[in-house]
Amino acid sequence: MSQDQFRPVYHPAGHDNELRTAMQDLRTGRWLSMRNLLHSTSNWGMWTQRTQVLAAVAAGSDAVQAWRSEEPASLAAIVMQCRVSVERALRAHREDHQRTQELWHEAWDACRIAAHQAPDDPVPWVCLLALAQLDEKQRLEEHRQVPPGPMLFSGPWGLLAEAHKRDPFNREAYHRMLQFVYARKSGGHLSEAVNFVQWAASAAPTGSALLVLPLYVRVERYRRDNGHERALDLHWVTDDATREAVLALEAWFDRVDPAQSSLLDLNHLAHALWGAGRFIEAARVFRALGPYYTAPPWLYRSQSPNDAALAEDVYLRARTRCLTAARDAGL
Repeated sequence: MSQDQFRPVYHPAGHDNELRTAMQDLRTGRWLSMRNLLHSTSNWGMWTQRTQVLAAVAAGSDAVQAWRSEEPASLAAIVMQCRVSVERALRAHREDHQRTQELWHEAWDACRIAAHQAPDDPVPWVCLLALAQLDEKQRLEEHRQVPPGPMLFSGPWGLLAEAHKRDPFNREAYHRMLQFVYARKSGGHLSEAVNFVQWAASAAPTGSALLVLPLYVRVERYRRDNGHERALDLHWVTDDATREAVLALEAWFDRVDPAQSSLLDLNHLAHALWGAGRFIEAARVFRALGPYYTAPPWLYRSQSPNDAALAEDVYLRARTRCLTAARDAGL
């Protein structure tokens, strides 16, 4: 297929074909593929990612409840019930639904049950971190604990520690913590987010997806500054921006299997390298993405950040520019 004919595809499963099959079955109310997939998932990183994607599909049905009725002792089903309950509470919060408080309490109970029944699983703690962003004023004591280092904010550090203890540097756990920073009523300043991601990335080992976290905050700053209206292209070519992009490339992308990596992480890395003018390096990431893409962060570079079609256009122009540069260089 020529570059002119190429059209990117968004699918939450990305390169995970088994997950895609389970999602298709789940949309028709069938849960056996989901159960079999989760029973065959052998590492916490993939387990966290798959349960999150499946919950987004299952939240609109009673498939997980049906699974629990058939197999009440299944730990995977108990954890998925926790996931689905949290997904429903978060959706209600975004929609300002009148049942938000009720769904929040139901989700909190489901998380605690899952944490008790599956004590080695990081997902219940990741889910509690996700719920923490609903407590915008930090009324609950577990959401305003003393931080582990200077320049950090009070927050749900105990929940993060529990997730980290079970799966060190769990990608979703740290992203949920970043979302909590953005949601805080008493703070939410980008300086807090910057301090957090620098703290997290500085401790992360080679190959950790947390090395991509600084790229997310850089995009968020651009979004808040309405960069697409102010011609802030220099935002992406500063020494700090370039250093963050190259570090994520060399210490993360080059050390992992991109096919098992988050599509969002890959898109943020391709975007950062393109923005920094590192077209040949970015081409490697675009090739690893294959046919897949995500609207963020590309939508924030368009003149209408809510228009998915414009986000796709920005992505296509960036991809073409980078692949052309690589081809011209004989790579």
